[in-house]
Amino acid sequence: MSVDNYLDRLASGRSRLKDLLLQKDNRFCADCNAPDPKWASANIGVFICLKCCGVHRSLGSHISKVLSVTLDEWSDDEIDAMIEVGGNSSANSIYEAYIPEGYTKPGPDASPGQRAKFIRSKYEHQEFLKPSLRIVSGKSSIESSSSKSFLDGFRTNSTSSQNMEGMVEIIGMLKVKVIKGTNLAIRDIKSSDPYIVLNLGQQTVQTSVIQSNLNPVWNEEHMLSVPDQYGPLKLKVFDHDTFSADDVMGEADIDLQPLITSATAFGDAGMFGDMQIGKWLKSNDNALIEDSTVNIVDGKVKQEMTIKLQNVESGELDLELEWISIDQ
Repeated sequence: MSVDNYLDRLASGRSRLKDLLLQKDNRFCADCNAPDPKWASANIGVFICLKCCGVHRSLGSHISKVLSVTLDEWSDDEIDAMIEVGGNSSANSIYEAYIPEGYTKPGPDASPGQRAKFIRSKYEHQEFLKPSLRIVSGKSSIESSSSKSFLDGFRTNSTSSQNMEGMVEIIGMLKVKVIKGTNLAIRDIKSSDPYIVLNLGQQTVQTSVIQSNLNPVWNEEHMLSVPDQYGPLKLKVFDHDTFSADDVMGEADIDLQPLITSATAFGDAGMFGDMQIGKWLKSNDNALIEDSTVNIVDGKVKQEMTIKLQNVESGELDLELEWISIDQ
């Protein structure tokens, strides 16, 4: 596919998704009715707000595959699936068909516990579905449905263990751009096949594998939700091996407090011009090669850094973090 054809297809897909989002029933979160949702569960087929998005992520992608309407790249199949379901009203007519009398659906200002309880009841345990559509031993009579995307939302064992992270308040989103590595360690004969694993709380994301390269360029963006009791962003670099366990090529912890504290102190970054608002200082206790500043750039809170990998003979990584407020 030529670059022009790819860009045309991408533009067409975004236009179709935007048209669906602009429909009246999709202008409010499917789960709490908060206005202007900017996230979606691609396999369930609903548009959701950032607060509900955090709970959906905790369910696991096998139940709800969460994507940003504006920040993520969607495949044609994912867009087709959303359109096939038809949006929030169509999905809710199934998922909320039998809400018990007197049961109150959470509103935009619901507590994290209320929100998590409702979303888990709705999608994981399917308590509000018509009984004949609920899963029995992993199978469901909804198999006759014409919407494959809608089926994907049910393909899970209803006895799966409960993830208590769903009860944690999500205070924002963290976009991590993995830019490049420099002088990474050799783990094969002359080179390595590096990839990076990022971990925040119970969430783990992974970059692609770069074959035979000690100075790989990823330029990949990954999204993580940030709980109120957040710790460091942990990363490990591995060498991919086909026939044996992957070798570790270094690790590092990234302190998120300078970014988050600065961002929350300033509030709506869009109200300010480009400026420095915080700093993470290099010390013997962290992996920074030099001080890392937190800046407002084009109305966004960002932090660039170069870190020296720990517990390894060599290797540096260039990263960019971006804070996305719960109100965006």
